[in-house]
Amino acid sequence: MDSRTASPGGATGLLLEDFSLEMTGKDVPDLHEARHYLPAGTRVNVTFLGNEDLPMRLTAARAVKDLGFEPVPHLSARRMPSRAAFEEFLSRLRADGTSGQVFAVGGDPAVPEGPYGEALALIRSGLLERYGVQQVGICGYPEGHPAITGPELWSALERKAAALAERGIPGHVITQFGFDPGPVLGWIGELRDRGIHLPVRVGVPGPAGVRRLLGYAARFGVGTSAGIARKYGLSLTHLMGTAGPDRFLRALSEGYDPQRHGTVKLHFYTFGGLRATAEWVAGFRATIPAAS
Repeated sequence: MDSRTASPGGATGLLLEDFSLEMTGKDVPDLHEARHYLPAGTRVNVTFLGNEDLPMRLTAARAVKDLGFEPVPHLSARRMPSRAAFEEFLSRLRADGTSGQVFAVGGDPAVPEGPYGEALALIRSGLLERYGVQQVGICGYPEGHPAITGPELWSALERKAAALAERGIPGHVITQFGFDPGPVLGWIGELRDRGIHLPVRVGVPGPAGVRRLLGYAARFGVGTSAGIARKYGLSLTHLMGTAGPDRFLRALSEGYDPQRHGTVKLHFYTFGGLRATAEWVAGFRATIPAAS
């Protein structure tokens, strides 16, 4: 076992090395405010939402790069209207020097807006390599998905991991956020048992209002039983409060075993704002004792 994980503080520090977080196309001003709290080279995922357009996404990715961070633009399969639109996006990213890493996701629409029904179709298109993509992130769902069965989720993940390997493209998995580290660690263990050894970035909600966190949890099918909420620090009766992921991270670090779980890092969802999340992470990192 890595000597840095000899104590919970050491394990927490190991998990927080090379953390990532995400922003929307509208968050460029917030990114400028958050830049002082983020280490140089931090990976910043740029979303692909329905209310954003191509110029907004490109501007956000360029801002990430210009501030000294690593942009990871999202590619939403079911929101991609055509192969031509997909190529235009990738071509523009390459021209800006922001196509090195991407995150391929199926996307929210129930009916595809174009020819791509799932992230796997983007990977198999052959366009990623053509336009300079060197690493691809894919989704993982430790607590399942409200619209997709467990077997289907595992099959999709296995096929995407295999397709990346076949094409010689390094990958990683970013999980849906959750409030209970138990299912997350169990899921990573099963991932390894299934022969998938891609690095995993555990989705963590940044500090935010309790009402907002519970709203996102309901939307994405994340468990919020009374016991889980209490353990995380959420109050189901006092919704006006705020909560950060400190308890979750400490519990995750206590259960994390590098020999069993492999490479695991953290990915922060910025529900409470990009600057608030970046500032919280910087403050939390400062409380972690040095590993012995």
